[in-house]
Amino acid sequence: MNTVAKAAPLVDIAELSVTFSGGRAPVRAVSGVSLQVQRGETVALIGESGSGKSVTLRTMLMLHPARRTTLGGRLVVAGRDVLAMSERELADYRGKVASMIFQEPLLALDPVYSVGAQIVESIRRHEPVSAAEAHSRALGLFERVRIPSPERRLAAYPHEMSGGMRQRAMIALALACRPELLLADEPTTALDATVQIQVLILLRELQRELGLGIVFVTHDIGAALEVADRIAVMYAGRIVEEGTARELIHAPRHPYTQALLRSRAHGALAKGQRLVTIPGAPPDLSRLPPGCAFAERCRLAQDACRAQQPPAVELAPGHRARCLRTDASADTPTSHTA
Repeated sequence: MNTVAKAAPLVDIAELSVTFSGGRAPVRAVSGVSLQVQRGETVALIGESGSGKSVTLRTMLMLHPARRTTLGGRLVVAGRDVLAMSERELADYRGKVASMIFQEPLLALDPVYSVGAQIVESIRRHEPVSAAEAHSRALGLFERVRIPSPERRLAAYPHEMSGGMRQRAMIALALACRPELLLADEPTTALDATVQIQVLILLRELQRELGLGIVFVTHDIGAALEVADRIAVMYAGRIVEEGTARELIHAPRHPYTQALLRSRAHGALAKGQRLVTIPGAPPDLSRLPPGCAFAERCRLAQDACRAQQPPAVELAPGHRARCLRTDASADTPTSHTA
């Protein structure tokens, strides 16, 4: 009988750990994260600030200072073992295989060079093309991300562009060398609502057009639902729930996911009604408890939750939650609208 081999994932992360030293105590920013991203798929990482989303994303490009960072586990992108790469291999990998859209392009772009010059330099670093050909490519990228008057904008410096225009230029730079994986670190946080929607739609269109794999970090559940095929919810350095966007919005099973959904403002919130918040604060990552890190903030927690780290429970194909109380949480109303 003939069998069709399943294609290897574009991103294959298993038990990834990231620990930072240099302070009073080591900080376990990421603890045992496992995640796969297929080609042509968008996966969103959501959670509160300090949950490990951006640390995970930046680890995929090895952007943390090597002397103060201890890494463990497996991180394979497009068949390449990222954790084993030399500095030269990383220089070839960044931009060509995996590229990033940073949260604040004004800080990510070099202020003393025009945006066009930076894109041309990136293209010529990775591909043997002439300056004229690279300039033509840069012009085409500006047209693709819908920057008006693209020829004039190529000669502009970052500070001469609006926030939305800079973010589009940042996307063009990230796509300049035709990467297989696009990493987006809260790319709409600093933008107004109208421009946010435009950028999210643009990312979705580019993903479909180019067949990119995208990992999208955000604290905005609405933004995640706009662009993601799957969502992974992070808390205290761990993925506590993962599933399709539809599953997580309609049938969340981890109490933290449910709490995030309840705490977002939506159309059903009546005028004058108080927004539901999550009590307490995230734990100190240098002193993580032995059990579930969310237990002290969870209304379903029992002694067993505080005693041991809960295993991931398979709730449905591709839908997992790291919780001992998924049976109880299934009957808990989430009080939200999709």
